[in-house]
Order: sequence, then C-alpha cells, then structure tokens
Amino acid sequence: MDDSLPARTQPRIHTAPRTDVSQDQGKFRIHFNFPGRAVPDHDDHGYGPLATVVESFMDPGTFIRMHQHRNEEIVSWVPDGVMRHDDRQDNALVTDPEHLMVMNAGSGFWHSEETLADDPPLRMLQIFVRPHSLDLEPGIQHEPIPDPVPNEWRHLFGPEGTDAPLSVRNDVDCHDCRLEADATTTLPSRSGWHTYLYVFDGAVDVGEESVGYTESALVTDESEVPVTATEDSTVVAFTINPDAPVTRQGTIGR
Repeated sequence: MDDSLPARTQPRIHTAPRTDVSQDQGKFRIHFNFPGRAVPDHDDHGYGPLATVVESFMDPGTFIRMHQHRNEEIVSWVPDGVMRHDDRQDNALVTDPEHLMVMNAGSGFWHSEETLADDPPLRMLQIFVRPHSLDLEPGIQHEPIPDPVPNEWRHLFGPEGTDAPLSVRNDVDCHDCRLEADATTTLPSRSGWHTYLYVFDGAVDVGEESVGYTESALVTDESEVPVTATEDSTVVAFTINPDAPVTRQGTIGR
C-alpha cells in the first residue's frame, strides 16, 4: 500500500432495527419508523423535515372514519393492493402501485380511508414530512407515477419547484427501487443532504452494513454508497436537507 495516499474514509452509516413503536387497532395496524433514532444521542425522533415513515396495514373491509390532519405533508405509497380515499373536497381517489398521493394538510384537511371486503390485504407506507411553515394552503395531489424499472431508482416526490412527479413543502426527495438479488445500485445523494433508506421487502447491504426486512439506515455524509441486494428487495430512499427550517405541530408527524 502506498502510504502517500490518503486512507479512504468510510461513509457514516447508522443502522436501526425494526421499530418497537406500534399501534394495533385490530383491522388497522401501524409501525412508526423514526429516522432520527438511528443516530446515537440525536435529540429528535425525526430527521430534519422527515418526521416519520409509517408502515401501515389494513385488512380487507377496513374503514377509517373521516378525520383531520394539520400542518403535515402525508405521502401514501402503495406497492401492492389499493387504498381508497374520500375527503370533504369530494375527492374519491384510489391509490395503488400506479399512483401516488400527497395530502398537503396545511391549515386543515379532512379525509377517510377504506379497503373493501374484496380488496386484498394492504401493506403500505405513509410518509410524514414536516412543512417549512404553519397553516399553509391545504390541498391534495394524486398522480400516476412512472412504471418501475428493475435495479433503477424511481423519483416519487420532491420539494416544490423540482421535476418530481409530486411535491412536498420542504426539502425531502423520495425514490424507490426494486433490486434483484445480487444487483447493486448507488444510494441517492445530494450535496449537503443526508439519506435515509428503508427496506420494505428483502435485505440489502448498504456499504458494509447489512440492513434487513423493515430495517433502515441513515447516511450522514455525501459519500457515494453502494446498495447491494442479498435477495430480491424493495427499498425506499429519502434525501433530506438536515438544516431545512421545519415546523413540529403536525397531527401525527411532529
């Protein structure tokens, strides 16, 4: 080894097991993943504008009555099955693998969720982003998303004014990827931002760290980090501006 060359610095990767924070309401069950908890001594359960990533389960024939959210951006990502949405703006929307929904709750947004008796069991992610300001104009986005390409990242949402298919009102970008066993990709990154990865299905190696089913990893520098699937996997990655101004008065995503 040539001692004149600087040693290669390993990226700072913090891993976290599956969350132990959950709620069981019978036909509706949720697990809260808190990205800030991956970092030792971090004083916030969230990480910058990303408050929490919630793994949600709805059995067939489940109805969640009309309720209000305030001061949070809620993204519904459904990789399989359907989630049926109604709201007081007369929207009747179906979110499925071909569509993404962003509820920009702002000053207040009322909605209900449902699966019909003949719908398949639903497992999805509901992603809570802290907005940059309180009491913004409420609204909803429901758009088709590009078909996934194996082993490639798909851009799902990003800050307002970017080329992402849908937007949130703070500095978070989200990508997903279906990685085939033994395939490798590079974790999404952005200068000055950090990246949080959640393994929805399967298992991967993030750099030199193993991250299994429903586990997560937070990379707190700008290194180019390889992600290699040790089995067929579905992963979701969030690039986050850790210094973005945030509010913390959301109904759930505080």
